Amino acid sequence: MANVVENLGKLQRRVTITLPKKVIQKEIDERIRKLAKNVRISGFRPGKVPLKTVTQRYASQLEIEVLRESINKEFLYISGAKSLRVVEQPSISINKESTEGDAYVFDATFEVYPEVKLSNISGAEIQRKITRIGDSEIDRTIKILHKQRIRFCSHNDLSEPGRNSKDISAQSGDRITIDLVSKIDGKVFPGGSSENLTFILGEGQILPEFERATLGLKVGESKKFDLKFPDDYYSQDIASKTACFTIIIKKIEWPNQLEIDSEFAKSLGIVDGDLTKMRSEIKDNLEREVKRRTQAILKNQVMNALLRLSDFDIPNSLIEQDQQRLIEISRQELARRGVLASEKTAISTEIFKQRAERRVKLSLILSDLVKNHKLEAKPKQIQAVVNEFSKSHEDPEKVAHWYYSDQQRLAEIEAYVVENNVVDFVLGKANVTDKEVSFEELMKASQEAEA
Repeated sequence: MANVVENLGKLQRRVTITLPKKVIQKEIDERIRKLAKNVRISGFRPGKVPLKTVTQRYASQLEIEVLRESINKEFLYISGAKSLRVVEQPSISINKESTEGDAYVFDATFEVYPEVKLSNISGAEIQRKITRIGDSEIDRTIKILHKQRIRFCSHNDLSEPGRNSKDISAQSGDRITIDLVSKIDGKVFPGGSSENLTFILGEGQILPEFERATLGLKVGESKKFDLKFPDDYYSQDIASKTACFTIIIKKIEWPNQLEIDSEFAKSLGIVDGDLTKMRSEIKDNLEREVKRRTQAILKNQVMNALLRLSDFDIPNSLIEQDQQRLIEISRQELARRGVLASEKTAISTEIFKQRAERRVKLSLILSDLVKNHKLEAKPKQIQAVVNEFSKSHEDPEKVAHWYYSDQQRLAEIEAYVVENNVVDFVLGKANVTDKEVSFEELMKASQEAEA
């Protein structure tokens, strides 16, 4: 029977695999003879077990084994002969319509990789953002760092300046520690309880409903309120449902401001406390952050441009695999944060489908560009990135060794270099314009790119 490749639509294909029964039986018989020489069966001496007994006991198992190996071997031969770029192992089924009594006939259904089709890259429009760091950006950063180093006092710190210990109710700016219990239909749901949850009131670190409920309460006091979960909540078990939340105030701490002086500079790592050096170092750090964010935004624009220029189907099996990978990563992260108490809690797969499609399509595009334009990571490029990542540490050589001692870490560096090579390749052909933006605009654009 000729090995015809059937096109089942888009990227799905099917081939028929025909295996002569005589050939299969010959291989089974050979394996039975080999097995009989060593098999141990109660009542018989080693090597003296009758072939009939070995056949009765092991023939079915060996038939499955031989058929599986023969199918795989034949499929590899067919896919090679037909130059098929198979995505994953085929799904095998018995061909029930076959009338060939002297052969086993199977259908192998599978997906193939697509031919990556890209429009002319010179038509891509890319906007490169330019941000300059001045005194206003440095002052704003100092203000943020100052706020981060606020020392919080509690009723135990009576020697510290602050509110009267008799009137310690939760106010905006206070750091609050609470216990939280949430119920749906009178029952605590998975991930619905939390102890020693800490947040700063008025900073938007938690939902507005929680802040309003907390405001004005004192240590030991509690409050109940209802909150409806959105329809698209990540856990389908509680999406669209209304929960009753109970919060109990365990601790209230108020801020004690520090002066921006030499001691503050020392807290930032400036050994001699020189404020001029502090500002200079902050500027250097901001410029490094601008460079990192600018490159990330540029990379995201390039990837979006490649997606717009592309027109080809994506293998469903790859999308499903990446979808499941993203779900598992999300589940692990939620569990780490104590949000999910049970791995069985349902998570909607649809919210990950679009991300999976994007990731898979970009992976195929990048692989094609790397192959066709020789954009592989060179050893010198990998070394340069490792050195760049290592130089900010106290012992750069130790950090560099840490990267080179692990193949997984080195593979991540290689992937990073390859992406940069693709970005540089596209920027060299696309229509690139520069636009000056403020530091805040750059940060906003960076957050949007990461969303």
